[in-house]
Amino acid sequence: MESINRAAVVVKPGKPFLDWLHRADPTSQNLTLADLHREPTVYLVPEYVDEHEVLTFLAEKVMQIFEEHLDGWYRVPEAWPAVRDLKTFQQWFEYSIHSQVIDLCDYLIEHEEW
Repeated sequence: MESINRAAVVVKPGKPFLDWLHRADPTSQNLTLADLHREPTVYLVPEYVDEHEVLTFLAEKVMQIFEEHLDGWYRVPEAWPAVRDLKTFQQWFEYSIHSQVIDLCDYLIEHEEW
């Protein structure tokens, strides 16, 4: 068991995301926030001294994160919201920042390009 030189951000869609999904995809009407929260996405980010550093990093990656979530639920980019900045992300998603990341595995992390 060892600590790694990363922090983590756990991201779950929020109510504005669910409301958009219901409008964009009529087949999603029975989905709830609990359904969307079942498998949150965990992003590894650089270690930080204060939360401002993580938010600065997220601001650089927010379009990528936003689009990954949108595409995961509805694959029609024309229906996606036009504004996908940090402020909108903070309104549309619930997220938590975690400074302690512990690797419990005894084998190397494998990287896969996206």
